[in-house]
Amino acid sequence: MDALRLTSPAFEEGCPIPKRHTGFGEDLSPAMHLSGLGREAVSLALILEDLDVPFCRTCCHWLIWNLPPMAEIPEGIPHGPSVLSLRNAAQGVGYGRHRYRGPCPPPFLRGAHRYVFRAYALDCKLDLPPTARRRALLKAMSGHILQEASLAGTFQRP
Repeated sequence: MDALRLTSPAFEEGCPIPKRHTGFGEDLSPAMHLSGLGREAVSLALILEDLDVPFCRTCCHWLIWNLPPMAEIPEGIPHGPSVLSLRNAAQGVGYGRHRYRGPCPPPFLRGAHRYVFRAYALDCKLDLPPTARRRALLKAMSGHILQEASLAGTFQRP
């Protein structure tokens, strides 16, 4: 099986995430491209985390799972616990409750933050309620991950 690769037309690996995709802009989820996705994938999951919040190990901004296997995830995924346009993909509870919440570091954290989008190709659909948080999603995915990839970007509060 090929290695899964996650990219975005909005920004390159290690580069700044555009304002449009942050809490200081339109706060739209960026389009994502997956290359090398295996035919065995039944569903996809995505997690967005801020790695630089000092009072927690990772700050989860977005959880979405049961996405259909696809090479291109569209920009601006609608808010809500269920996304009908994406075959009822589910959005869980993170910093963005049932929605994408892009970078928006608090005013007392002035340095650049590292954000990581993680994509997972799974061998099943997950039976999780929309109230699920990061830990529950990771536990449900355990043993079902066929491939994974990540894309890191940065953002510094203006």
